[in-house]
Amino acid sequence: MSDHHERRLFKRVPFDARTELVQGDQRWPVKLLDLSLKGLLIECPEGWQGDALQGFDASIHLNEHDEVRMHVELRHEEGNQMGFVCQFIDLDSISHLRRLIELNLANPEELERELRQLIEV
Repeated sequence: MSDHHERRLFKRVPFDARTELVQGDQRWPVKLLDLSLKGLLIECPEGWQGDALQGFDASIHLNEHDEVRMHVELRHEEGNQMGFVCQFIDLDSISHLRRLIELNLANPEELERELRQLIEV
């Protein structure tokens, strides 16, 4: 197991939702594998030509009205998977994401611990 797996502070939640990555004029529909309070994991999209040195805007469509939007940076690539870390998320998006994580964690105290870690990081 690589170091980034061992250092993970945030529980990943498997989630399937229409997701897009945008960088400048480029837009890629991507398959979301999971997400956490701090980032997301996707399958590498076909025709990928993103610049790993620049940030991306990610949109995760929860339903026809709600979405989680965050500015992310590519943190790692392993095989066909790409992990992104969140650099910025707006208040509405973090509220949606918090609720999604809350619904998928068995222990409510775990969510509170993760939120404290998010603030400290």
